[in-house]
Amino acid sequence: MAHRTILTPKQREVLFGLPADEAQLLKHYTLSDEDLDHIGQRRRPRNRLGFALQLCALRYPGRALLPGEVIPVEIADFLAA
Repeated sequence: MAHRTILTPKQREVLFGLPADEAQLLKHYTLSDEDLDHIGQRRRPRNRLGFALQLCALRYPGRALLPGEVIPVEIADFLAA
């Protein structure tokens, strides 16, 4: 059976892509006090940023980061701050 693609590459990027503009970062990637406590208590300092990135990607757009996926610098800078 032939494999059919439902979404165009552009539609797939809009649906599953990581946001990089400031309004979307504030809306989707602001960590709550509970998030910060969880990250701080259960993660080693060298893993905290990576865990925060995974947590945010799981929430929006609702998927895990792929191996080797390059995170937009805007997201990393926002969470690191």
